[in-house]
Amino acid sequence: MSAGLAWDGGRHPGWPARLGPLRVAAGLVAVRPPRLFDASAWSRLRLRDQEYLEEWEPTAVGGWAERNAALSWPGQWSSLKALARRGQALPFVVTVDGELAGQVTVGNIVRGSLRSAWVGYWVAADRAGGGVATAALAAVVDHCFGYAGLHRLEATVRPENAASLRVLAKAGFREEGLFRRYLDVAGDWRDHLCYAMTAEETFPEGLVRRLVAQGYVRSA
Repeated sequence: MSAGLAWDGGRHPGWPARLGPLRVAAGLVAVRPPRLFDASAWSRLRLRDQEYLEEWEPTAVGGWAERNAALSWPGQWSSLKALARRGQALPFVVTVDGELAGQVTVGNIVRGSLRSAWVGYWVAADRAGGGVATAALAAVVDHCFGYAGLHRLEATVRPENAASLRVLAKAGFREEGLFRRYLDVAGDWRDHLCYAMTAEETFPEGLVRRLVAQGYVRSA
């Protein structure tokens, strides 16, 4: 695995970065920063997979088509880049064999004595079940606990989201509890399970090496 680093005034090690590639059943998985010209590919996947994605994502202003149109991407890209430069997020897109296939975002980064953040992800419907999300998440977690200098990551997921629960279990996240009516998703306040991991739990080998040893992924 390789990673390119950039520091913004010494505040945010670890972004931008390129992670991978890792080989899984679905193909060669890599992680990189989002680009302005990702608009068409991003929109095509999001519009095509509305039924697959919408029930798991936070309720937002405007319709799905409007929020996920190619014209909405520049604003989202600019916001993600600004958050990354301020040290508040690590935004990435996931590619499979060079084609955009999803996103992983590390958000609400708090430094100081906490060094914590949340991580969220989505993968295109036709890439689900092929190890893409697991490989991408593992690469990002290792990066967060390494170059980015974080200590704890949290992921919240609806109890009904079996696919996402499998990804977190493979990656070694542990369940910490249930958040009642935690987030407005698909038009209602939904319960979410909280999963977490600390840097010590990946020491010394890291998640990617652990998954390689277990046969889930292969180094490219």
